[in-house]
Formats: sequence, structure tokens, C-alpha cells
Amino acid sequence: MSAATDAVRSAAPAPAHPLGQSVRDSLVVAKRNLIRMSRIPEMVIFGLIQPIMFVVLFTYVFGGSMQIGGSTSATDYKNFLMAGIFAQTVTFATAGAGAGIADDMHKGLIDRFRSLPMARGAVLTGRTLADLVQTALTLLVLAVVALLVGWRVGSNGDTNAARVLAAFGLLLLLGYAFTWIGALIGLTVRTPEAATSGGLIWLFPVTFISNAFVDTANMTPWLRHVAEWNPFSATVQACRVLFANPGQSQSDAWPMQHPVWASLIYSVLIVLVFRTLAVRKYRSATA
Repeated sequence: MSAATDAVRSAAPAPAHPLGQSVRDSLVVAKRNLIRMSRIPEMVIFGLIQPIMFVVLFTYVFGGSMQIGGSTSATDYKNFLMAGIFAQTVTFATAGAGAGIADDMHKGLIDRFRSLPMARGAVLTGRTLADLVQTALTLLVLAVVALLVGWRVGSNGDTNAARVLAAFGLLLLLGYAFTWIGALIGLTVRTPEAATSGGLIWLFPVTFISNAFVDTANMTPWLRHVAEWNPFSATVQACRVLFANPGQSQSDAWPMQHPVWASLIYSVLIVLVFRTLAVRKYRSATA
């Protein structure tokens, strides 16, 4: 009897570690979302067109009329602009994340996932990881376009490959953090259309009241203060420092003096806060 019991115990699968199960489930959901994206190529293509349009329009329409560090050189503005365009691109992916989750909710897919024995946060984590892969692809294409229109790293000082990669790492981290805001919006609204609108409305003031497209020194004092403490501005400033591009803010504000640390802290805090809220909402949300 004892031998038979031992045999049954040894044949039974060992209980999975919660963290390991969460990672495995997240990767499975991420793979499912990536396969889905590959079957809808227009979703990726349209996601690439918008940032490319911003690069071309800002470069050739505003270049030469914007003053950066006392210069109105179109080349200086081009090198100044790209950090802002990169940051804007990764944050605008938020709307797509929210719309995708709202669509899954609308079709009842979230309810089916919730009935399965899988980690609670895996569905949302998998979705945000898949969006991160798409954002990285978009960023790669955008960097190539930027080089074609004349953007150059090291245009205002020395840099190296490690610092350039670190800048792109900060951009991806910011994009990943913002997709959790999109996930919360997607779980809160009832339709994908509402998630798209709700995911973009708040992004415009966040990206435009910043140092992305103009020098904050030309803003009124109260607006400059808001812009300099904007998490988005910290990442843009960090990228300009790491890319060694012109237009770095000389403000005494802490995020402008320590932009790399500020960008890291802001992004990690956003992930912690909005992941917690989104997973809590996921547990109670109904289609």
C-alpha cells in the first residue's frame, strides 16, 4: 500500500511555482497576440505610417523656422526633433493596446481566458509584451527613416553604441509603461472605438506640453514647470543626452538634470501603479 501511494505521489505533477506559471502563461498569451498581429499585416503597416508622416512633416514643414539653442538651422532642428518623435511613437502605441483589450472584452475572449487555470495577470502581461514587440519593430523602422532624412547621433558631442542602445531601451520602457495605462482604459470602456478615443485624448497634452517639439525655455513659467516635470520630457531629455543631440534643457529642475534616472523612475512607477490597477480591474470586469 505504501509503495503504491509513493508511486501515485511520484507520478503526480509537481505544483507549478506561481511566478514560473505566470511567466509561462504570459509568454503563451504574448505568442497568441503576435500570431494574431502577423495575420493582420495592415495593423502593423498603419502603425508605421503615422510616425513616418510625423518625421517627414515636422522635418520639412517646421525645420528652419524653429529656434533651438539660438539657432534656426534646419539640421539642428532635425537632430533635436527625433528624440521627441521616438518618444511620441512609443507612447501612442497605448491607444492600440487599449483598443485590442477592449476588442477582446467585447468578443468575450477575456471571459474565456478567465475561466482557464492560468495566472490572473498573464492575459494583460502577455498583451503588453506583444505590443512591446510591435513597438520595437516600429521604432527600428522609424530610426532608419530618421537616418534617411538626416538625423545623426553625436551631432552635438560624443556618444557610443552603448549609450544609443540605452536610449532606445528607455524609449521601450516608457512605451511598455504607457501600454499599461492603455490596458486599464481598454478594460474600463465598453467598445474598441471608445478605447481608441480615450487612449489618445490625454496623450496630446502629455506629448505637446513637453520638450519634444519645442524648447521649453520659450514657454511661460507655469507651463515650463509642468513640461519639465512631465515624465515624457524626462525620457526625451535622456535620449538627447545619450544620443548627443542638440536642444538639451539647461533647467535646474531635477528631471532635466538627471534625465536617465528620472526616466527610469517614472516608467517603473507607472508600470507598478497601472499594472496593479489593470489586474484588479481585469478580475472584476465583465464583457
